[in-house]
Amino acid sequence: MPVSSAEKRVVVEATPTALAHRVADRFLSRVRARTRNGRLAHIALTGGSMGGAVLRATAEDPRAADIDWSLVHFWWGDERFVPRDDDDRNSLQSRQALLDHIAVPAENVHEVSGPETGLTLDESAAAYAEELAGFGTTEHPWPSFAVCFLGVGPDGHIASLFPDRDEVTVTDAAVLAVRDSPKPPPERVTLTRPVLNSSKRVWLVLTGADKASALGLALAGASYTSVPAAGAKGRKRTVFFVDEAAASEVSPDLIDQAY
Repeated sequence: MPVSSAEKRVVVEATPTALAHRVADRFLSRVRARTRNGRLAHIALTGGSMGGAVLRATAEDPRAADIDWSLVHFWWGDERFVPRDDDDRNSLQSRQALLDHIAVPAENVHEVSGPETGLTLDESAAAYAEELAGFGTTEHPWPSFAVCFLGVGPDGHIASLFPDRDEVTVTDAAVLAVRDSPKPPPERVTLTRPVLNSSKRVWLVLTGADKASALGLALAGASYTSVPAAGAKGRKRTVFFVDEAAASEVSPDLIDQAY
């Protein structure tokens, strides 16, 4: 039987390097298709080693020069509440890997305000929600991302939505301030599940044997409160891009190498 486009699928590559290039290839194809007729593409980025690897592979691909980046807006699924040029910033990593190497207008790069701006953590979250609302749709006070990238922690967390914490259950806000994060740094700003799941495509990128259990639980339909990655779902596609080490517990019938 044909697979539903909304069903969670898994794409496997042998190594993290091969995986980064596979995702970059799909990303450039998707952005080109989205912007070909002048439409805007909103993209939610993630941090972590694979988030950076995918963006570096994107920058290295010759086809990146053919994209009209003025039609692309970049956001982040979450951010650490540290100064803009702190090594812990997801946006710094993204700038170094891709954004500083493409012709994207500065006003198209929507970074979360850090403490150096004079805003408190709560004010930063509120400001980001207001910025998102400036590109809202008729359905929601935020844009629908053409692609939302997510990393997955060994504990199954996505963005800064950690297991068994209040943030993962919030549905009446677009952006939250996170305190006492179980993963440092302790203060963060995160998008909520309704924002992430209104994306057309959610692409979760993860590698390593330490992610195998979280991936298995997410695919098996675990509770999203205990395994937040299980609750990530794009409106059109939900794809887990993984290396062989992370795929050890994946059922073969979920693997879709054609994507």
